[in-house]
Amino acid sequence: MTKPKVILIVAMLVGCTVFGYTQSLTTFILVRHAEKATNDPKDPDLSDIGRVRARRLAELLVTTEIAAVYSTNFKRTLQTAQPVASQKNLPVKLYQPHQREVIEAMVSEHQGKTVLLVGHSNTTPWTANLLLGKPELKDFGDSEYGTILIVTLSTSHPAAQLLKLNY
Repeated sequence: MTKPKVILIVAMLVGCTVFGYTQSLTTFILVRHAEKATNDPKDPDLSDIGRVRARRLAELLVTTEIAAVYSTNFKRTLQTAQPVASQKNLPVKLYQPHQREVIEAMVSEHQGKTVLLVGHSNTTPWTANLLLGKPELKDFGDSEYGTILIVTLSTSHPAAQLLKLNY
């Protein structure tokens, strides 16, 4: 999908007006960290390709209003989140994955806004499933780095919406 199409879709999700009234939409943009280097088996940096992908994510989200950027406490996730955070003049906030109450607190704190959350191959789908209220997604494969999951929660519609894109 081309960059203008993705930006248009994100803009529609974030600023949707339905039947003459504006819904309160809370949008989570969920990504796995970009490609990692092999320099440290426990906490690797991003590879050169990964750094390019992280910058591409920031370019993709340049016109999207982001209220908060979250990352787990690993070099690869922090380095993936940092270009977007820098562009938006936001800090990267750390979060603990696989904890329902942490995600629920984010939803509450950022109601009506858009949040970027950078995680891992098993935490990103888990978070999307929690937001969706059903186990719709499986863990990402080892080589799956370019997936964006956009989960939109609406105050006027009980079911969350999922859009799955690649960048």
